[in-house]
Amino acid sequence: MALFISVGLSSCQKAVSFNSVDITGADYAKDLSWQDASGQAHHLSDYKGQLVLVFFGYTQCPDVCPTSLSELKDIKATLGSQGKLVRTLFVSVDPERDTQEVLDAYMANFGEDYTGVALSPEALKVAAKEFKVFYQKSPGPTPTSYAMEHTAGFYVYDTKSQLRLFVRYGTPKESLLGDIKTLLDRT
Repeated sequence: MALFISVGLSSCQKAVSFNSVDITGADYAKDLSWQDASGQAHHLSDYKGQLVLVFFGYTQCPDVCPTSLSELKDIKATLGSQGKLVRTLFVSVDPERDTQEVLDAYMANFGEDYTGVALSPEALKVAAKEFKVFYQKSPGPTPTSYAMEHTAGFYVYDTKSQLRLFVRYGTPKESLLGDIKTLLDRT
């Protein structure tokens, strides 16, 4: 009888469908660790209870990074009080120019729940490998005016700190909003 009830209950649960790439159960992008400007250690798991979006980019990006962060700011505003449960970690792929102070000033343009993550070049290599993120310096007209080519998209973690989605750059805001609502409603 207990087997019948268990099977009956599990078949009543709806499968979740997302607009973004569902990577639930992926064996990568499991951890991110860094130190803030004061030397305090932080980990991705510190944000348990919040929906976390991790984005790799750089502050001098002319289009992709500010557009992505601005769209997320709009989405958070649309969510109203639920928007306070959404946290963004912006990991710089440009450790040469993006100091923690530069990142903190840049993130202030988007909101207090946006955190800039400055890693050493060595730590960035480890994080990029863990997240399967590509980045590469692209020379500019002067040594300091280079660009950074990089993977563009958000990794989305649910409120239990479980990796759930990869959201490609260019995904319509409404699609990402729907995915975020789905994850928040399941908490």
